[in-house]
Amino acid sequence: CEKVMATKANGGKVIAVGTTSVRCLETAAQSGEIQPYEGDTDIFIYPGYEFKVVDALLTNFHLSESTLLMLVSAFAGYEQIMTAYREAVNQRYRFFSYGDAM
Repeated sequence: CEKVMATKANGGKVIAVGTTSVRCLETAAQSGEIQPYEGDTDIFIYPGYEFKVVDALLTNFHLSESTLLMLVSAFAGYEQIMTAYREAVNQRYRFFSYGDAM
């Protein structure tokens, strides 16, 4: 928690690797400041969600119509993600856990 908050305080960016990392960090920061957390989460991130700690996300191309694609759309906006998604299909990118990232 301390390193994440220090990064933010110093103007740095918190980059999550994977959607599970996003959900964990955002759950720990539900009060607005990241706190130690242990347990399950039921956080549902979708377009319109205001991120409290995560500034960027590196993740694989998720399957269409999935809640994970909704989470990714919360970062870049639905239209931009759908444009990238169509390009990925046209270019035969590998989806889900099999290769390419966004």
